[in-house]
Amino acid sequence: MKIFSARKFIIIIIIFVIVGIGIFVYFLSHKNKTLPETPVVVNKEENIGPVHTVIGQSVQGRNIDAYTYGNGKTHIVLVGGIHGGYEWNSVVLAYKFIDYFDADPKTIPAYLTVTIIPDANPDGVYKVTGIPDRFTSTDVSTNTQILASGRFNANNVDLNRNFDCKWQPKSTWQSKTVSAGTAPFSEPEAQALRDFLLRNNQSLVIFWHSQSGTVYASQCENGILPETKTTMNIYAKASGYASSQTFDAYATTGGADDWLASVNVPAFTVELKTHDTIEWSQNLAGVLALFEYYK
Repeated sequence: MKIFSARKFIIIIIIFVIVGIGIFVYFLSHKNKTLPETPVVVNKEENIGPVHTVIGQSVQGRNIDAYTYGNGKTHIVLVGGIHGGYEWNSVVLAYKFIDYFDADPKTIPAYLTVTIIPDANPDGVYKVTGIPDRFTSTDVSTNTQILASGRFNANNVDLNRNFDCKWQPKSTWQSKTVSAGTAPFSEPEAQALRDFLLRNNQSLVIFWHSQSGTVYASQCENGILPETKTTMNIYAKASGYASSQTFDAYATTGGADDWLASVNVPAFTVELKTHDTIEWSQNLAGVLALFEYYK
């Protein structure tokens, strides 16, 4: 009985030694390995974007895209290309802002939401570039007749005459008579902008155009909104553009920014200096000054 107990004791000791050696070898083989880190949970309340949405389609079925950054209470909307290929540089400027915000989303303060609609008239851009999506200045035709035709959509309507502020079926562009459509918002591109802007509670809408190097206020039947005056002057001062409360080069009707004034949304138009430059540093300064204003 004693012999059995001694053997049993020896066996137990051997088992403990084997287990101990196994544990020692395991930790020795793993001591230089990095343990997995605890996953970092991104704060979903900061620097969100871009969220890409298709807000509508053109007459010929091309997408009208919107890119939204952040989810702050104050919403700024930036719109390029309503005059299509004729003002193609306004589209390039809008995409430059998209690239800028993509590279550093923290540029968008937490209290802001910023939406960019880079090309509100993709059929007009396609007339000039022959490219269905993004393009560069080297892709643009130098033919002045092609450039002029790119101002209109595929129904040959001037989209910036198709909105519901003092709308008339015929309007003017320089010394020319242009079609404003069959009714306010008769064109799918204008409908897409209208519907997007009515769905969202934006604090300000900025339209990029060319070419006069001036910031123009929007106004309809009830004149210029006070916030429009304030924000347009901030942009003009920071960018170095001139500012004007009225566009008086020729009579216009049915403007997109003027329609926004009629529904009490502050809006203004920035006219670039030429049809082939984006004046990046000037417009960046204008946008960032507004970011600071809404702080």
